[in-house]
Amino acid sequence: MYPRLVQVGGISIYTYGVLVTAGVLLALWFARRQAPRAGLNPDKIWNLGIYSVLIALVASKLWLILSAWDYYSANPREIFSLSTFQSGGTFYGGVLGAVLTIAVYTYIYDLSILAVMDTFAAAVPLGHSIGRLGCFAAGCCYGKPTALSWGVTFRDPLAGQLAGTPLGVRLHPTQLYEAGAEFLNFLFLVWLGRRQRFRGQLIGTYFLLYGFERGTIEFFRGDPGRTLMFHDSISLMQIVSVLLILAGTFLWWRGLRGKTAIPPATAARAVAVR
Repeated sequence: MYPRLVQVGGISIYTYGVLVTAGVLLALWFARRQAPRAGLNPDKIWNLGIYSVLIALVASKLWLILSAWDYYSANPREIFSLSTFQSGGTFYGGVLGAVLTIAVYTYIYDLSILAVMDTFAAAVPLGHSIGRLGCFAAGCCYGKPTALSWGVTFRDPLAGQLAGTPLGVRLHPTQLYEAGAEFLNFLFLVWLGRRQRFRGQLIGTYFLLYGFERGTIEFFRGDPGRTLMFHDSISLMQIVSVLLILAGTFLWWRGLRGKTAIPPATAARAVAVR
């Protein structure tokens, strides 16, 4: 693919960074548009999104470093290297940082955390789907070798240099698997959002969808540094996927029992902005 989009002199603009940035901005724009439906101030949602992105970037890098601690502890200078700075980090590290930011922000401003997370529920897979296209362009997060007709072969030496991508080998396009699945998640959550019955329904649904999605795709991933466990049979990400599925199930269970009903005034406002 095309890891480097443009190079001007000694300055490189990488395709991954451009697409991730585009995905983040589009996700924030979409979440801001959804705020009135949940009875939330769009400006507060935008500000929260900016804070969450910044902290998520730091958290994703920390998770990356911890997941490959044997390497970074032996090469401590790499922690502050340009390659680590330019890397996307880990998705789950970013999610953890974003969730903690949302928890603190909603507490400070006395906002419903479920209403806020529902507002971001569809925005996250929208931005993530575009970001995964950046992964495909960069050659990172690649799949295992395959003989299937839709396998992809990376040939750009820069992909091998930056992401360690195997060159000249047909691989599962796991980046495209996830990009496509996340875009379908986005479409489904937009549809469900117009029929929402209780708070936590949208984010709970996303937890369920993404947990099953990522847990399955992990079986086809071939890139190292994913913290493989139990004789390399499963990855840490699959364990986190199970936790997401359990969290989503719990939110649905609470909602169906009437524990998180949407206030009548908010429900009326949601109908008005459709």
